Amino acid sequence: MKLIDKMLPAGRGVAVARTLARRGLTRRRCATALLLAGISGSAFSAPQGLLKPAQLIVDSGLPPATRVANEYVARQYATFWNTGDDALARAALAENFIDKTPPEGRRQGPEGAILASRAFRQAVPDLRCDVEQMIVAGDRVVSHLHFHGHFTGTFGTRQGKGQNIDFIATDIYQISGGKIAANWHIEDNLTLMKQLGAQ
Repeated sequence: MKLIDKMLPAGRGVAVARTLARRGLTRRRCATALLLAGISGSAFSAPQGLLKPAQLIVDSGLPPATRVANEYVARQYATFWNTGDDALARAALAENFIDKTPPEGRRQGPEGAILASRAFRQAVPDLRCDVEQMIVAGDRVVSHLHFHGHFTGTFGTRQGKGQNIDFIATDIYQISGGKIAANWHIEDNLTLMKQLGAQ
């Protein structure tokens, strides 16, 4: 019980233990499942809810704990792009995170993604990200993302005039140890550059 209490928000351990007893599960099995899924008190204490994919496709052969953990970390990262909350990027990305398809000049590690988000939000302060679909299979998660907002800030030397920004991106995450270890991504940059007036 003590382990469950440490893993869940205050007061939730007792409720979980009672539910488990009704279902015939031991506390040790619950604690093990929560550990395998990578769920801790911090996972439940996100300042806001995580983005949910409009469509979720899951490999039926994937162990449930792996599915939950991999989906969770991908949702954390998508929510980072939706909110710009650096803490979510640091929670989702491994310290040695590798961007396999970085734009020229982007740093590796979580800091590269954080700086990219900040720079883009200077151009599009109201940037939002939706997860159109998510595919969870093996140690990979594929996220099809839809970004939208208005170009009211600055992009290089260009000043926005409220132009609509609306483009898609696809990310392929490799998950290791409950974190995103690598990302292969492609964005519809042609559409984005046209909307920013850069082409």
